[in-house]
Amino acid sequence: MPVNKRILVILSEYGYWSEELVGPLSAFDGQGYEVDFATPTGKRAHALPPSLDEGYVDPPLGRTVTTAEVAALGRELEASGRLDDPLNLEAWVPERPYSSEPDHLRKLEEYHRRLDRVAAEVADYSAVVLVGGSGPIVDMANNQRVHDVILAFLRAGKPVAAECYGVAALAFARDWDDRKSIIWGKHVTGHCKEYDYKDGTGFLGTDFVMGPPPYPLEYILRDATGPDGAYHGNFGKPVSVIVDYPFITGRSTPDSFLTGQKVVEVLEQGLTRYGW
Repeated sequence: MPVNKRILVILSEYGYWSEELVGPLSAFDGQGYEVDFATPTGKRAHALPPSLDEGYVDPPLGRTVTTAEVAALGRELEASGRLDDPLNLEAWVPERPYSSEPDHLRKLEEYHRRLDRVAAEVADYSAVVLVGGSGPIVDMANNQRVHDVILAFLRAGKPVAAECYGVAALAFARDWDDRKSIIWGKHVTGHCKEYDYKDGTGFLGTDFVMGPPPYPLEYILRDATGPDGAYHGNFGKPVSVIVDYPFITGRSTPDSFLTGQKVVEVLEQGLTRYGW
């Protein structure tokens, strides 16, 4: 049982998929966890409009993906003030200086001093969760501050969970010295190629225009896990959640509630392996 029943949830400012938040959140609330929300620059996160619409038909699946109950939970969360005033990662986590900057050594030393403070504050949390949707492609996957938060949790021996395109941040989070993916040798799941959009329908309701996803997440995860790890797409199976401690990964929308449940089981029952 974790001493501090407190979880950090990181959300994109470019749109999160509602079920991928309300699923884990329901598990955490049900077990009495306090949840803090964070976004890259402190702006309030909002759900992607299609994720709140029970009539929205997902093109790759050819069917609706959001139940009326889940849509109602998402709309209720959006209407509440719970997501207001999130933690600002830009203010909390330092930016690594360019090597070309004047007085680089002093700035690098200050960067590491501030990272030490982040590490001390991470001790107050039990786990971190990266919520998916199309937004993380834009402001989480290759965000150095998000990576540093992930690394701080790992160095503290705490679980790291991610869903859908949020899993990309795990592939790209690397220690600056060895540049090796933190999921090298691990088993993970994430959005598989068969479920990728061919056009921009996955980004409906956002304030940016994009065609298909700019990268195939499956290929990135296959490469990042290396020969001793594995990516599990589980295409055609209704649910895909993988636990390979300290990582908990969920493939996409229908895996959200189980992802949250597995985070709780990791924290309270010592679960270290599931789904592979």
